[in-house]
Amino acid sequence: MTSQRTKAVRAGLMVCAIAALGGAYAILAPGTATAASTLGASAAERGGRYFGTAVAASKLSQSAYTTILNAEFNQVTPENEMKINATEPNQNQFTYGPADQIVSYARARGMRVKGHTLAWHSQQPGWMQNLSGSALRQAMINHITQVATHFRGQVFAWDVVNEAFADGTSGGRRDSNLQRTGNDWIEVAFRTADAADPNAKLCYNDYNTDNWTAAKTQAVFRMVQDFRNRGVPIDCVGFQAHFTGGSSYPSNFRTTLSSFAALGVDVQVTELDITNAPTGPYASVANDCLAVSRCTGITTWGIRDSDSWRSGENPLLFNGSGAKKPAYTAVLNALNNGQTPTTPPPTGGGCTATMSPGTVFGDRYNTSVSVTGTNNWTVVVVLPSPQRIQSVWNATWSADGSGLVITARPNGNGNNWGFTTFFNGNTGGRPTIRSCTAG
Repeated sequence: MTSQRTKAVRAGLMVCAIAALGGAYAILAPGTATAASTLGASAAERGGRYFGTAVAASKLSQSAYTTILNAEFNQVTPENEMKINATEPNQNQFTYGPADQIVSYARARGMRVKGHTLAWHSQQPGWMQNLSGSALRQAMINHITQVATHFRGQVFAWDVVNEAFADGTSGGRRDSNLQRTGNDWIEVAFRTADAADPNAKLCYNDYNTDNWTAAKTQAVFRMVQDFRNRGVPIDCVGFQAHFTGGSSYPSNFRTTLSSFAALGVDVQVTELDITNAPTGPYASVANDCLAVSRCTGITTWGIRDSDSWRSGENPLLFNGSGAKKPAYTAVLNALNNGQTPTTPPPTGGGCTATMSPGTVFGDRYNTSVSVTGTNNWTVVVVLPSPQRIQSVWNATWSADGSGLVITARPNGNGNNWGFTTFFNGNTGGRPTIRSCTAG
């Protein structure tokens, strides 16, 4: 990476640290502060995170649309306005009007903007579809350079490359015209974006990479690992999270996020929508992000169901009339409380565990847990990295090798127990209950 990029990343980390410290007490002591009443405000209190949405320029004149946008979200991603066919409809003729409109609107209201997307096999204009080989490679480089330079300093991150890996079990690259210019095209795209906008975070973005064991997920992981090892300037990975219902939300999504984060990149939920907007999976996604310190934010792909590219599936947090759905409340509660608001709370067979935040000290905080349904239980709790347990009361406990997953059992002092956790620099996360099992 260039020295300029290193400075930018360090500056970003300093901003996040300041934001985290500023919001710590609102996050960790809900009993002594009013809980945030909007998605963006609550996410900001959680270590400076964002809760955003995809925005269409054509809808910024609709008051019903902008009322929700302005109230609830602190980040936006242009839905189509920055894609290749929108910004370079004719070769070397660049048009930025709708994209500029979104950027100006968001920045005037203190919202972060993510650029989406610089290189993609889809939504290419006809002239680009007709190119191949070195001509296409040079056109890609020119497009990235021109667009990233135009928006330099106005976006906090770019989806540099979008959806470059194939679905299925092969774990290979997607066969696209860009891929056929040479296997190094993704690396070239990132290096080009780095030169054009060195202060922006540079991200890879894809779908069906949410399940940690999937071949596609593993293939992307290996690419990011290779890039990090060789100094290719990649700063973040986006997980689109287009789920088709409760069954498609992978229980190991948190493992996916934390595994990528362990490579030294930020992770983001970039295009979240879930068929019929079930409360459980929506809240789980929020909690998974909160549990990973390098998960910087969540973006839904649209505001109301009527704005969604999957409008027939009603997958968003607001219905077509703009009313908040139960999934909205589930997400807001998850952001405010740091635990999954399932009904009933997490169980594993025969018992229920409920978590309550306790006293916050300078470098640590308390959490209380109440178990119902049995006197013989096992509760598994997950800590947000790099927090660590200091002590546990009214239970015996052990931790896994990471120190982030603890298993507690009764010690004869009843079913109300708790623990003290060191922040270790992460003031924006709260523990979550993974399971409660009787016997």
